[in-house]
Amino acid sequence: MVKTDIIIIGAGPVGLFTVFEAGLLKLRCHLIDSLPQPGGQCSEIYPKKPIYDIPGFPEILAGELIDNLMRQAAPFKPGFTLGEAAFSIEKTEENAFIVTTVKGTQHSAPIIIIAGGLGVFEPRKPPIENIEQYEDRGVEYIIKDPSMYQGKQCVLAGGGDSALDWSIYLVENAIASKVTLVHRSASFRGHLDSVQKVIDLSEQGRLELITEAEVTGLKGTGALEKVLINHQKLGEIHREADHFIPLFGLKPSLGPMANWGLALEKGAIKVNTLDYSTNVPGIYAVGDVNTYENKLKLILCGFHEGTMAVQSAFARIYPEKKNVLKYTTVNGIQGFA
Repeated sequence: MVKTDIIIIGAGPVGLFTVFEAGLLKLRCHLIDSLPQPGGQCSEIYPKKPIYDIPGFPEILAGELIDNLMRQAAPFKPGFTLGEAAFSIEKTEENAFIVTTVKGTQHSAPIIIIAGGLGVFEPRKPPIENIEQYEDRGVEYIIKDPSMYQGKQCVLAGGGDSALDWSIYLVENAIASKVTLVHRSASFRGHLDSVQKVIDLSEQGRLELITEAEVTGLKGTGALEKVLINHQKLGEIHREADHFIPLFGLKPSLGPMANWGLALEKGAIKVNTLDYSTNVPGIYAVGDVNTYENKLKLILCGFHEGTMAVQSAFARIYPEKKNVLKYTTVNGIQGFA
């Protein structure tokens, strides 16, 4: 049994910053995450993607943000249970909670803070009959390590920011030998500057842009060798490809969290904005996993929510103590020995 002051379910950026804020109050944390490494989406889905709305960082790669948050949390020695999704929560007679993972690992604490992001993710797959046959053999639904596409012929599909940004990245960094972007419409959903950049690269002959078309078939012996594209005007056309990357987004769901007795609204956990507590006393929800009036799903908002939650958690754990806010500019960082 892992025992701690606060169990944080979700080791993404909001969960990691919550460790820091809890540590300032001398509260120890243990994080549980289904992914094999900390960082959530930032590590798993887009570690090389730049983020522009973190205060003090005009631009920072998602993976670098996680590295910084890990260093910031390090003085407070958080524990981690990784590669195991939290499965169940039960309340004990001692007014504590026991969180059990899918692998049976148990954790005990008087406070739970759920920082599970958007929950469990599954890729939105295009309706191609044999696509599963080529998964990990040339078909990927997210780009984790761009270097794996060095010198390869890549066909991407999609009309949102992810498809546009990765197409630009693979071309401008001279990674793929050829990049083809396929989109079913002549218009895109992404940012206008990204759309214009893709059009410019296409006109320069550095990227092949095929609109009003869809990838409908895959061919190859053992691994992907060719994609079949159905064009609305030209009919079926073929392109050689080492990789096909359909970037149609991910489908989030709460997974086991939906069975924990928490008040839900539209697939998210309802909270009180006073301290981001749920309907179950002692359980809080911060970051993208929660919902309330005028909610903004931004990392910086999650940082605020985690900060407020640990202040409330301290009062629940130590009702007899008065917590006086101490500025780090005055006190510095007093980590755990």
